[in-house]
Amino acid sequence: MTTPTPRPADERADRPTLARHRTGSLTRATKETSIAIQVDLDGEGRTEVSTGLPFFDHMVSQLGRHGGFDLVVRAEGDLAVDTHHTVEDVGITLGEALAEALGDKAGIRRFGSLALPLDEALVEVALDLSGRPYLAYDLEFAPDVLPLGTPAFDPQLAEEFWRAFVTSAGITLHVRLRSGKNTHHILEASFKGVARALRDAVRVEGGGIPSTKGTL
Repeated sequence: MTTPTPRPADERADRPTLARHRTGSLTRATKETSIAIQVDLDGEGRTEVSTGLPFFDHMVSQLGRHGGFDLVVRAEGDLAVDTHHTVEDVGITLGEALAEALGDKAGIRRFGSLALPLDEALVEVALDLSGRPYLAYDLEFAPDVLPLGTPAFDPQLAEEFWRAFVTSAGITLHVRLRSGKNTHHILEASFKGVARALRDAVRVEGGGIPSTKGTL
């Protein structure tokens, strides 16, 4: 696995001083999949994603590129059986890696929200790095919607990915479709929207835990 090259110190001068380098590295192996993921929240948006599902690779890459963090994802799964296992297990492992990178979440902004357009599609995203997993997902596709890419990615699986991700990471996430017709545009807007919200939420801007409880 290729490890993203850290940015030189002088290129990070505009970022708050961190008590530690915020990285997460996780592997997950079952009878159905083998997953390895690395996350550097203080990277520069470089991504290397390979899951055997080109469209899914394209979507997961959006998280690193538009989230502003370096991301390496290597996944092998039983795609001949179904793509569900690979998509869900990538979500589980990525969520765990993000939680590891965040640590105690000291100083982070915690919240992020925006409405992201992509041509005719407009997707609204709001999230809270609260430690409490919850997914409100309002991107409905018709049961007969055509899959994307080869091997095929079923658009219905995006919800399973997000559910696995927020459960492992401890995130409250709301994703709502405001307008859109093209399946590709809708899905890509949702991934880019979550990425940009994460970029805001993980930003370090203070010194304490952003909660009156003193922990997240």
